[in-house]
Amino acid sequence: GRNCSFLQEMDVIQKQDENCYCYVQNRTIHLQYVWSTLQVKVNSREMFRFEPISEKSNCRNSETVFEFAACAVQIFWKPETSTETFISIKQYGEDICFKIQPFKMEPYTVSVKREMLDGKLLFLFVAGIFLFHFANSLSRSTKFFYLSGIILGVLALLVFVLLTLKRFIPRHSTFWILMSGCWMSSLYFIYCFKENVQWLWSEHRNYLLGYFLAVGIASFATCYQHGPLTSELSITLFTWTLQLTAFVLIYCGVTIPQVAYAVIAVSLCSKGLCYPLGAACHIGRKMKNHFKSKKLVFKCLTEEEYREQGETETIRALEELRSFCRNPDFPSWLAVSKLRSPHRFAGFVLGSPHVSPAETKAHDEEYGIGSFFLEEQFFETRAESEQDDPANSIHGGDEEDEDEMHKRISFPYATELL
Repeated sequence: GRNCSFLQEMDVIQKQDENCYCYVQNRTIHLQYVWSTLQVKVNSREMFRFEPISEKSNCRNSETVFEFAACAVQIFWKPETSTETFISIKQYGEDICFKIQPFKMEPYTVSVKREMLDGKLLFLFVAGIFLFHFANSLSRSTKFFYLSGIILGVLALLVFVLLTLKRFIPRHSTFWILMSGCWMSSLYFIYCFKENVQWLWSEHRNYLLGYFLAVGIASFATCYQHGPLTSELSITLFTWTLQLTAFVLIYCGVTIPQVAYAVIAVSLCSKGLCYPLGAACHIGRKMKNHFKSKKLVFKCLTEEEYREQGETETIRALEELRSFCRNPDFPSWLAVSKLRSPHRFAGFVLGSPHVSPAETKAHDEEYGIGSFFLEEQFFETRAESEQDDPANSIHGGDEEDEDEMHKRISFPYATELL
C-alpha cells in the first residue's frame, strides 16, 4: 500500500527526503544467474535510518511458530543507522522493500549493481558438496570434532550448553522440548546476525571479537574435556547431522531453488547407488569367473611331498577297496574262486595289512639302503660319467688304476657305513 520506487538493474537514484524502495523479482529462470546477486548500496554524508519493510507485517497471518517469533522480534528490532549500507538480493528470492529516513536534508544515493558470480554463494555451494561427500570421514576426525564444537558454541550457544548439561536432565521428553526451543532461538539469532553483521562489525567490533574468542575457547575446553566420539551410534548421528547441514549449505549457495533440489537429489542418488553398484560388480565378477575357462596350473611336487601323497592315496584307496568288498552286493564267491590265497584276502578285508612282514623285508633287502639294486645303479652311473669325460682318453692307464683302487676301497667302507 506504499508509494515506493521500484529498483532495476544499473539504477542510480539520488534523493534527500524519506522514501521507500522495492525490488520485484523476475520470475523467469536463467541458469546463468545461479550464483548471481544484486548489490544495492545506499550511502550519504549524513546519518540515515535503514528500515526493512516486510510484506508479512501483520503477525497474525504467520503460518508457523518461527515466522510469528521472527515477526514479533522484528517489531522491536532497532533499525540500522549509518552513513552507508549494503543489501545483497538473490535473483530468485523474495521481493525486497526498505525505507530510507535521513536525519537531515542531505542527499543520499541508492545504486543497484549486478554481481554475476557471488563468491559467498559459490563458497557455500562448494562447502556443502564437500561436506556431504566427506561426512563419514570427517565425523571420525578428532580435529574436525573440535572445530565443529567451536562453531556450534559460537553460532548456537544455547544448544551447545544444553548438550553439555544433558546428563543432568533425567527425562528425555524434557530434554527434547528444551532442545527444540534452543534450536529455534539459535536459528533466529543466526538470522539476525546475518542481517546485521555489517552493522555489528562496524559499530561493536570489540564486543563481537570478545564474544567469538571467549565462547570459542570455552567450547574447545568443553569438547576437549569430553573427548571425541567413540561409539558408532554417536558417529552415525554426527554423520547425518553433517549431511543435513550440507543440504542447507547447498540450498543457500544457489539462487534458483530448483537447481538446489536437483543437486541434493543427485547427491543422494550418488550416495545410495554405491551399494547396488558394489553388489552388481560383485555378481559380475562371480559370473565372469563361473563362465571363464579355467586354466590348468601344474605344480611340481618335491620328493617329500611325492612320498607323503603316495602314502596317503594308497591308504585311502585300500580303505575304499575294503568298503567295496564288505558291500553285500560284492560277488564274494566269484572273487574267492579266482584268488590263489583266499585266507589272505579275507584277512585284508577284515583289516589286516595288504603286505606281509616277509614281503616287506624282502623289498627292503632288494631296494632298500645298501641293497644290490642300489649298488648296481651306482656303478652304472659312475661308468657312464667316465665314458662321457674326454680327458679319460689321454690319461687312460693311471686314472683307471686309481679309479679301480678308489672303488675297491671306498665302496666297502660306504656299505659298512650305510
